Amino acid sequence: MRVVFLVYPNVTQLDMTGPAQVLSRLSNARVELVWKSRDPVQTDSGFALLPTATLYEIEQADILCVPGGFGCVDVMQDEDVLGWVRGIGGKAQWVTSVCTGSLILGAAGLLRGYKATTHWAWHDYLHLFGAEPVFERVVFDRNRVTGGGVTAGIDFALALTAAIEGEEYARAVQLGLEYDPHPPFDAGTPAKAGRQLVQRVHERSNRMAPDREERIRAVAERFADS
Repeated sequence: MRVVFLVYPNVTQLDMTGPAQVLSRLSNARVELVWKSRDPVQTDSGFALLPTATLYEIEQADILCVPGGFGCVDVMQDEDVLGWVRGIGGKAQWVTSVCTGSLILGAAGLLRGYKATTHWAWHDYLHLFGAEPVFERVVFDRNRVTGGGVTAGIDFALALTAAIEGEEYARAVQLGLEYDPHPPFDAGTPAKAGRQLVQRVHERSNRMAPDREERIRAVAERFADS
């Protein structure tokens, strides 16, 4: 079972490392981290990930997973990477994403006509790529599986493990990882956090990616014309 993660500069590492930890427990799993070169790829957490292969070395995957992060907008504008995602996704048994990775799948044309989710702060962009946005932590639509923001990647991976290996197998993986979250605060969704905190998070996102909407809409315009 070849599990291939796209990694790229300014990726949110937990989008990748969370589900990778779970999916590595699949029977006969082999996890690959893929980018343009094998040089270290800087994440948004201040440390780097080391790719195990390049785009040019990976021609197929049983599971393709695209994580998110503020770097997703750069990837959405990179035709070489989008072409690779499109080619691998067109042959993969499962085409998946976590957080804003779904927008990369969308820009590659892999979510047109599919239900999908993403991080709550980026949700409105999904429809620009022909997807049907769904406010759920994990969304299955045929062989497309998308997870919400960041920590939802662990839930997504357990749900996918259950779809592949059965619920009992997935429950054993969950127990082995002692995944039993009890967060110290009940502020993990906009509805729970309240308007003031939601606004603060939006402001932080806008500082980190001030031109994201303009760039995403430019990608969407080219997507609509293709």
